[in-house]
Amino acid sequence: MFARTTLQAFQEAGLVVGSIQGLLHKGIYLTTAVKCGKYDYTVATCTITHCISLLEREIALFPNLKAFLLMGDVAIKAINTIARRQGEPRVIPAGSTYKIRGGDFTFHGRRAFPSYLQAGPSFGIEKSKQRMIAQDIAHALTTAEIN
Repeated sequence: MFARTTLQAFQEAGLVVGSIQGLLHKGIYLTTAVKCGKYDYTVATCTITHCISLLEREIALFPNLKAFLLMGDVAIKAINTIARRQGEPRVIPAGSTYKIRGGDFTFHGRRAFPSYLQAGPSFGIEKSKQRMIAQDIAHALTTAEIN
C-alpha cells in the first residue's frame, strides 16, 4: 500500500513515474523518520527521541540533498528533535499541519516542507488532504529542481 499511495501522490503532483525505483532514478530518496518499531497505533515522542540517531546518520549520507519533504507529524517531530539535539531551534513550529504547510522553513540550509502523511488506507478518503499533499510534493520538487 505504501508504494501505491506514494506513487499516486507523486503522480498527482505532476511527476511522471511508475515505480519506487523510478523515484530513486529521479533523485528522490524515501525513508522512514523512525527506525525503531512502534508499540501502539502512534509513535511515542520517547521512541522518536531514542531512535533519532539513525535518521540523523542517514541524512548525513546525502550531502547534496536539496529539500526535506516531511510527510506527517512523526517526520516533523523527528526533524525538530534532530535540530534540538544539534543545538538549533525548531525547524517546524508547533501547530496544525493545515496552518503550517506552505511556510518557509529550513533545516541545515535546505527547504523543509511539512505535509500530511501520504501512505496508508486513509490516503484516498480525504480528497482535500490528497490535493494538499500533491501541492506540497510539487513545491518540494520545484525547489529540488526535479521534473
